[in-house]
Amino acid sequence: MRTLATLLCIALTGISQCSIAKDMTLTVGGFYSQSDSSIDVTDPIIGEDFRLDFESDLKLAENQFLPFFEFEYAFGNRHNLYLDWKRLHRSAETTAVTRPFQVQIDDTVYEVRAGGKLDTTLNIDILRLGYGYDVFEGNDYTLGVTLGLHTMFIKSMFEGAIGACLATELNENLCGSRPIPQVVENKVTAPLPDIGIIGRYEFLPGWEFTGHAQYFQIKLDDLKGSLTDIRAGVNADLGDSWQLSLAYNYYKVDVDITQSAQNIKVADYNIYYSFIGPMVSVSYKF
Repeated sequence: MRTLATLLCIALTGISQCSIAKDMTLTVGGFYSQSDSSIDVTDPIIGEDFRLDFESDLKLAENQFLPFFEFEYAFGNRHNLYLDWKRLHRSAETTAVTRPFQVQIDDTVYEVRAGGKLDTTLNIDILRLGYGYDVFEGNDYTLGVTLGLHTMFIKSMFEGAIGACLATELNENLCGSRPIPQVVENKVTAPLPDIGIIGRYEFLPGWEFTGHAQYFQIKLDDLKGSLTDIRAGVNADLGDSWQLSLAYNYYKVDVDITQSAQNIKVADYNIYYSFIGPMVSVSYKF
């Protein structure tokens, strides 16, 4: 890990800067999340699109306590590299689907009929890589700017009595007459850049306020999304390079993704992922 960080340091600032003041911090903790996610599908009976909600319609958990980790590499006095990861993996069983729906993936249309049993999995991993520069610094404070990239890795899977047909045969009512697949799986990657500010203030020896705010909005081809990440907390020095952190975080990602193949709509995703609540973590500096 140190070798990788050193190479990034050289690329950003040059060899001379990378020999100055280097610190690495590894943070592990947990947070309380509230999630809302959906996918746009079609009602095969009336032929209209509607939004299928993973939480209310397919019974995925809305609230969970989840893990996260962060890695920070400080070098050249004012430069910082950030890497963090958040994980939201959920599965649920719907004993009887209340409304039938069709979803198209590539050139195949999959149909789930009302009353059938359906197992649903929706896994979301968020990886952030960022760079920060301390614009202002003093003996007991720093204030800087950040530039980063959040990447969402989304995996959805349906398992149950699911009919299938080719998109070209959709109007021929053949979805129910084909062999029934047991698993339908789809993967999506959504990158979202961000800009923001970050700072700290040591108000007592070994105690400091910390905070950051990051935001970005993008609309590009079939991807549209926004990101808001605001955190404020207190760090306490435990000695021997250990630190305890308590923070309050507002974090929201709203992404609309339209997947297409040869000018044919494949699937529309709307992923709304948020948590507003406490975070607790332990850090080690080395």
